Amino acid sequence: MLFFLDEAANAANPAAGGQLWMTVGTLIIMVLFLYFGMIRPQKKQEKQIADMRNNLHVGDEICTNGGLIGRIVKIKDDIITLEMGSDKTKLKIFKWAVREVVVPVDAPEEEK
Repeated sequence: MLFFLDEAANAANPAAGGQLWMTVGTLIIMVLFLYFGMIRPQKKQEKQIADMRNNLHVGDEICTNGGLIGRIVKIKDDIITLEMGSDKTKLKIFKWAVREVVVPVDAPEEEK
């Protein structure tokens, strides 16, 4: 019954079909804006972080998500052993907890 009413309304008002396409077009533009404005940059940033975590080396000085700073002494699968402080305290963390590399192992000596 509703199908016949919609058909009758469209026959009486031919501009209603144009409004439908305008609404669909607007929705498509909004979805594209969301993808290129929010989703794509976030995926790009996640990829950069994953690359940084996969390229960690023994000797790199890193900062964790919790704010701890230490030098990597051992990497085994997803577990990293850090050496921190003057008393050489050792701490094990997961790779996903690394926020950034403070001083990479191949940095010039004046930066260290």
